[in-house]
Amino acid sequence: MEDWRVVGEGACACFRTGSFAVGAQFVQVISEVAGIEDGHLGVDVRQEAVIVQLITVTDDCYGLTERHVDMARQISAAARTLGIPADPSAVQTVQVTMDALAGPDVVAFWRALLGYQARANSSEDLIDPRRRGAPFYFQQMDAPRPQRNRSTLTCGCRTTGPRPG
Repeated sequence: MEDWRVVGEGACACFRTGSFAVGAQFVQVISEVAGIEDGHLGVDVRQEAVIVQLITVTDDCYGLTERHVDMARQISAAARTLGIPADPSAVQTVQVTMDALAGPDVVAFWRALLGYQARANSSEDLIDPRRRGAPFYFQQMDAPRPQRNRSTLTCGCRTTGPRPG
């Protein structure tokens, strides 16, 4: 599983195809992976690479399953068969983190503004239902804190972990 990284939006891998034509061929092969239709697959085809994302997004789950591990292995094997190298260093994510005194009101404002939805089992995370935009995390503040009542943009994270405090 060295080709893949777990980030806030699921398991992600970048495969350096070198050309759009090879990328399109690779996507065709990915489409034939068993169970891929139900795997909540995201594919971004670029001139030089294909980025693949696996995550379950349902009303009761936002994350990875054992099935994703099997699909990731199959996709990596297909890439190796086609001679397409993985580039784990190219995997990144963006998350917007906001401190808020009136958390529920702030979350409601951003949900309406962006057209986002609450992440499963969370009242403080918003996700893009179209899976194109960065997720938003709202940190409840108990009292105003100097230098804290602001937005924070988190970029380039390669693994998930505790949220900033």
